[in-house]
Formats: sequence, structure tokens, C-alpha cells
Amino acid sequence: MNTTYITTEELASRIHYDARTIRNNLVDNCLIEGKHYVRPFGRRKYLFIWEAIEADLLRAHVDSIAMPVAE
Repeated sequence: MNTTYITTEELASRIHYDARTIRNNLVDNCLIEGKHYVRPFGRRKYLFIWEAIEADLLRAHVDSIAMPVAE
């Protein structure tokens, strides 16, 4: 499997969120360490795994389709 590691700023431009919002609100709330991102050498910098984030974004999109209500 090819893995694409991207920085916070690159993720922000791809999903149209502010980098600060990603760091303060999404990390550890929506994004899970080891699945969506890694911290190389235990440092403060995050490297996000684009394929995992993209898969979850697409899954959330498919799950949110409303079904018509039968009358």
C-alpha cells in the first residue's frame, strides 16, 4: 500500500480547514494517532496519512445520504 504523508498545512489546503483548527479541534477528537496521523520521533509535528483520512471522509459522505420516508 502506498502511503502519502502530508503536513498540517497540506491537509488544511486539501480539506479546506484552517491549520489551527486541525491542530486544536480535529487531532485526537476526529483524527486518531496511528490511524490518521503519526508524530515522527515523538515530536510535536504531525504527519497525516492522506489515504486514511480520505477513506474516512468518503465513508462519512456515503453514510450521510438521506433515504426517502415511506408514507
